[in-house]
Amino acid sequence: MTPITIACLDMAGTTVRDDGTVLAAFDAAIGEAGRGRGTPEYEAALAIVRDMMGTSKIEVFRRILGDEDTAARANAAFERYYAAAVRAGRVAAMDGAVETITRLRAAGIRVCLVTGFSPATRDAIIDVLGWHELADLTLSPADAGRGRPFPDLPLTALLRLGGGAVGELAVLGDTPSDIQSGLRAGAGLVAGVLTGSSTREQLGAAGAPVVLDSVAGLPAHLGLG
Repeated sequence: MTPITIACLDMAGTTVRDDGTVLAAFDAAIGEAGRGRGTPEYEAALAIVRDMMGTSKIEVFRRILGDEDTAARANAAFERYYAAAVRAGRVAAMDGAVETITRLRAAGIRVCLVTGFSPATRDAIIDVLGWHELADLTLSPADAGRGRPFPDLPLTALLRLGGGAVGELAVLGDTPSDIQSGLRAGAGLVAGVLTGSSTREQLGAAGAPVVLDSVAGLPAHLGLG
């Protein structure tokens, strides 16, 4: 395998623990959009949310609601709810995340944190966790063109961080969309983790060549000890 020089690590569910806040924020936003709990429309919307977990949030609302204006309002409600949860301290570093990122960078591997959140929400998480100097780069779909499952995020990281061949990329995440993004980018290593919303079977069905218990297992998988 080509040596890994750039690692793209997902945030919520992979390096960031939020104890279900993403789903709660979707729940609140769907309710504001008129999909009341207990209705068939609500259950169908939640099924789409779960199926599209890890993708750009506005794309999820476009799929659920159809109308662009309604989707934009729901997305704004989601961002407000999640930002309030962040400010309330309901996010934390996933066990082993800081140590893993520090170990990767010490080994000369540049690290990009990627997310489906807007830049504002992403930066709020970084602020609360004090991660301003932890990674080399942070990216949202707005920075790259398209969110997952498209390959834009890892490929943008490769370009911005001065990488060479796509085989030098490692992509790690907790959802099928993370896996699909990495595979479409041609990453040398694509791995799922079991700390988020997906099971080993779901990640395997998405094509994950490797499934780790958590981000903490990445350095050893790369032979870094």
